Amino acid sequence: MTDLTVGDVIAERSVHLSRESLVRYAGASGDFNPIHYRDDVAVAVGLPGVLAHGMLTMGIAIGTVEDWLGDPSRVLEYGVRFTRPVLVDAEAGADVHVTAKVGALDDDTARIDLTVTAASTTVLGKAQVRVRRA
Repeated sequence: MTDLTVGDVIAERSVHLSRESLVRYAGASGDFNPIHYRDDVAVAVGLPGVLAHGMLTMGIAIGTVEDWLGDPSRVLEYGVRFTRPVLVDAEAGADVHVTAKVGALDDDTARIDLTVTAASTTVLGKAQVRVRRA
């Protein structure tokens, strides 16, 4: 990580989510809110359909950086703002795209800025990871 330059894209990834993915995540996380797997409940509370868990979306995003780092213990800080939900269609599912770019550098750390989209819409805003440089 000594040859980094501000603006460098350091990692990209796309993850396909299905309704099965959401049910599996619900089981792992213990978050069984039915807006994450039942259309009727999601619509009844005013949502356009079933939504992916916000923490699942965050996990997909940070996983992109952790894979690049090779050592998740180098992550010092991570924060996002939830800007739009990820709608997961019953048949087509949804694709979450992550681009990780160097936003700032200092002697010991790097700030990695994440662009996280689904259906061509930004779903996480101000998504930034501060990592310890090697």
